[in-house]
Amino acid sequence: MLHTDIPTRDDVDTLAAVRKHPCVSIYLSTSPLPQESEKARMELKNRLTEAVQQLRDAGTDKGAIEELQETLDDLIQDTDFWRSLSYSLAIFATPDGVRTFRLPNRLSGALEVSDRFYLKPLLRAVTFPQAAFVLALAQNSVRLLEISAESPVYAVSVPGLPSDVADAVGLPSINGRTQDSHIMGGRIQGAEGQKVRMRQYARAIDRALRPVLSGLDLPLILAATEPLAGIYRSVNSYPNLTEGIIPGNPEETPDEELGRSARGILDERYAAELDGLKDRMARRAAHGRAVTDLSDVARAATYGAVDTLFVDIDQSVPGLVDEETGAVTLSAEDDAVTYGVVDEILRRALLSGAEIFAVRADDMPGGGAVAAGVRFMV
Repeated sequence: MLHTDIPTRDDVDTLAAVRKHPCVSIYLSTSPLPQESEKARMELKNRLTEAVQQLRDAGTDKGAIEELQETLDDLIQDTDFWRSLSYSLAIFATPDGVRTFRLPNRLSGALEVSDRFYLKPLLRAVTFPQAAFVLALAQNSVRLLEISAESPVYAVSVPGLPSDVADAVGLPSINGRTQDSHIMGGRIQGAEGQKVRMRQYARAIDRALRPVLSGLDLPLILAATEPLAGIYRSVNSYPNLTEGIIPGNPEETPDEELGRSARGILDERYAAELDGLKDRMARRAAHGRAVTDLSDVARAATYGAVDTLFVDIDQSVPGLVDEETGAVTLSAEDDAVTYGVVDEILRRALLSGAEIFAVRADDMPGGGAVAAGVRFMV
């Protein structure tokens, strides 16, 4: 299966709060195929060598460098970890430890060395994760599938998942009279009785899915026909069940075809979400509550005025942002002393509770590196 660790907002906020030198952020292009893991391991070795050189050039304490090397060397030598990857790997390391996230998005490789972590690419996975689950639901079978943008569809093992309606209600068939004396004396039968049993089936599926989906923010897409689709929706407890549905009997549809249909639903969902965000920014701009100039956005983020921030995932602006005033000082190059101005704006906006959307250049309001909707003008 595809191994992913989509960061939660709490994960991102925790990383954003770190201020310690040195902080090393590494993004690698990886593959879910175990035979291709060695390439990613070698790339991490090269990135570590580059990071160490940057730290030496900056005069970083020798002991801190050695502890950082040891932390990342341990990860490099963890063969089990490298057998279970996705399409990108984000690594955040200090001399005290390391956090990793295996991401379904295809992110560009990057290395940043500073006193804070480089989070902008990670936010792409939170904004548009390009992964989802499909619940292929029929009266005679149910299966949970995991999809991403380009990988094969994987079946997910779900302990306690009933095999069909009859299994869920403990009957050899759902066509006879119910034996449950609590339901109208056991007299429900026919179409009404089948709906009662299908609702029991749906609840059993929902219970089985809870520990599997708990803590995840990925969409769940339903593949089913009525009335079972509506019945399941009425008892579902997972908050990210999509409105879009894959129609037809999933028992007659191969997993890869379900995956293609699910990707189409995700594309439509994200396009509609992005259009809505752009419209919201346009309305704010019309009322003087949006800024797109880099210096203005930096100042707003410093004073906690940003409530919605767009950042161009691919644009890098080396430099510094003043701690007190938010004034921007640009730099000609990126090293262990400077950091990304856009990422620092993002970090400050995160710490003030702003919504963050990491998007491609074509989707940026105003066409710059950043754009913000603000609570108040500064």
